[in-house]
Amino acid sequence: MKFIKYCLLVTLLMFTISCKKTKVDGSNRMSFQESINDMASSLPTLQQVKFNEALYILKTFGVEADGDIAEIAALGKLLNGKKTAEILAMADEVAQKNGIAWSSNAPPSLGQMNIFGNDAATEKDFNDIEAAGLNIVIRNIAGDSLTGSKGLIIIPQLIDNNGRKVDFEGAALETILEVSSGGTKISTSKNLMQDNAFRGFTITYSSLPKEKIFEDQIDIKLSVKTTKKLLQMSKMGIPVNGNALYTPPVPEVVDSLAVAQPSVDPETGEALAPAAPKATNIDPKATVNKFLYNISSQNLKAAYDIAENPNWGSYDKFSNPNSGFGSVKKIVVKNIAVPYNKDNSANVNVTYDLTDKNGKVSSLNVTYGLKAVNNNWKITTYKINNP
Repeated sequence: MKFIKYCLLVTLLMFTISCKKTKVDGSNRMSFQESINDMASSLPTLQQVKFNEALYILKTFGVEADGDIAEIAALGKLLNGKKTAEILAMADEVAQKNGIAWSSNAPPSLGQMNIFGNDAATEKDFNDIEAAGLNIVIRNIAGDSLTGSKGLIIIPQLIDNNGRKVDFEGAALETILEVSSGGTKISTSKNLMQDNAFRGFTITYSSLPKEKIFEDQIDIKLSVKTTKKLLQMSKMGIPVNGNALYTPPVPEVVDSLAVAQPSVDPETGEALAPAAPKATNIDPKATVNKFLYNISSQNLKAAYDIAENPNWGSYDKFSNPNSGFGSVKKIVVKNIAVPYNKDNSANVNVTYDLTDKNGKVSSLNVTYGLKAVNNNWKITTYKINNP
């Protein structure tokens, strides 16, 4: 009888282990938390800590949402079907992109992390820092004597009741910088403050659109979350170098009523047909490849300069992070061909996988139309073909 009970116990234990989830189930919050717990429990202790740190990095910087509940819902969609190794790799990529000193292969560095909230008190919470408020240090990024300052470095500091800088380390304090001007919000940036040597945020003037900066001044708001407090501080009317702000190129004005005067043969007096534009020697494939590479590497200004597509409108519309190419995270080209190249115009067909900022991958077949301008190609049309 004891042997039978033992066999039943072993069978039940094996069944329980076999039912543990090995990949994320993001169908709902409960399934998401259960799958994460199952995946974490199958790892050694130190790897569990790194796994939880990776989840925190992705929740904080890998999704766009407001509030913890919305962030967790977005994270569940992003990670649905992903395994542990894939999650760690994604966190490495996000940390590197945001300049965060974190690696999945490094020792634990962010204290106790739990994206669903701590269920039990820990021996030490590295984010539970006794701070009374914030201090903001602003430094100029030096430029040359002609152009002046190139930008600003914004450094938040935790201070005590006496205004002294608080010493701490091993934390992972979510820190948010909001930049606005004249009541118009311009940008929001996130980072992790891990100790009191935090290097802060860098604002380059070339990334600020001149038309949105009121009287060459910006306002900033900094927020730092500790375990028990949300510390915030604002500074208004910070002067910026107006000469270094981004100004979109002036569009070329073409007089559509002007008619080119035909040249005349000096011997016969007969009108000669206007000379055909000089053909470019550059392969149109190279231009489209360069355009896609710039999009994939987030060099949107360089990509915009390659195009003259009226449907894409201004640079702000082109680079919009929600409806424009600013929403693209990565492009992997699979095939590219030139079915037509004649009379200073060309079509380039490209198939590629596009990954957006939420991790969604779309397979696209696109035809780019190009025209020759000053011995270079410019993208003038863009058509997504049906699969």
